[in-house]
Amino acid sequence: MRNLKPKKPTLLMSVIAIACLASTVVAQQAPATAPINLVAGVGGPVSSSNQWSDYSALNLIAGAFIFPAVATVKTTVLYIGFTGGTEADIGNMVLYTTKRGNSKITAVTPVKLKGVSDPIISLTNKKVCPSQPISVTNPCVVRLDPMTLNLSTLSDYYFVMFLSTSNNNATLGAANAQYPITSLTGWYSSGDQTRLTVGSSIPSGYSGSHPYFLLYVMSN
Repeated sequence: MRNLKPKKPTLLMSVIAIACLASTVVAQQAPATAPINLVAGVGGPVSSSNQWSDYSALNLIAGAFIFPAVATVKTTVLYIGFTGGTEADIGNMVLYTTKRGNSKITAVTPVKLKGVSDPIISLTNKKVCPSQPISVTNPCVVRLDPMTLNLSTLSDYYFVMFLSTSNNNATLGAANAQYPITSLTGWYSSGDQTRLTVGSSIPSGYSGSHPYFLLYVMSN
């Protein structure tokens, strides 16, 4: 039997092989899914509220307004906004979970920015707030770290952010939804309300109706 020598690859065969490899690499490096809103009725123009030294902002993400279709989304990302000031001195940030319509805390999730729950945010830094100066018409929106959390329509969630006692926070401006069309609601309370434990109840505070600082609840 005659020995058949393997054929040398032709230029066309090489091109096809490279193209197939490139297609595989591109498919493996496809960009992540674009962020989606996890709750209804967010966004729009903002107003401002000031003097946040030694106050906690409490924001309710109600299960009734969470889109049922996001049940498969495994991460939750909160976006907060500022309308004035030079620096935000945050003492702590948490997300409390309760049963829907109930005030008793069932879980406490730390909320972080760049790995810490008590960040100092420079609002004059263009890497943080690219468009300067910040204002009601030009708010600075900051994306907090993603949480491995699947929001459920059977639960309510409370994002609480404590602003430490400081001169910076005394002149800090919170971005608030200007019109009562958002599904997010909020109020504020004096002192640090971020140290509550499972079994405690969500604290009441001063009425506000609109959220304070919290602007968006997204998938990433």
